[in-house]
Amino acid sequence: QVQLVESGGGSVQAGGSLRLSCAASGYTVNSYSMGWFRRAPGKEREGVAVIDSDGSTRYADSVKGRFTISKDNGKNTLYLQMNSLKPEDTAMYYCARHRWVGGFRASFALSEYNAWGQGTQVTVSS
Repeated sequence: QVQLVESGGGSVQAGGSLRLSCAASGYTVNSYSMGWFRRAPGKEREGVAVIDSDGSTRYADSVKGRFTISKDNGKNTLYLQMNSLKPEDTAMYYCARHRWVGGFRASFALSEYNAWGQGTQVTVSS
């Protein structure tokens, strides 16, 4: 059974940093593209960063240069390092696994992901 459990959220001041973790079970993170998504109050869920099985990464323009997605295959865990946080980064953050195994270029389309964590809240104050 596939399970994703996020952790690491919290409250920080603008300019601060957080590292989110997503512990996966029931499959190996190395075999699938995975992504981080977020939903701010009153807004729809949006893609933040994705990492393919070959390690290639892509970021939303709003987080480029500030966020870094990575994975530890030995720990079967996905990470999102968030630096220089801004109040507009405040949101519930979710990790997700792509629906298809294999090496290809995943997008931010929500329909491509079929396993989601419960989310972890990030709040950035000014």
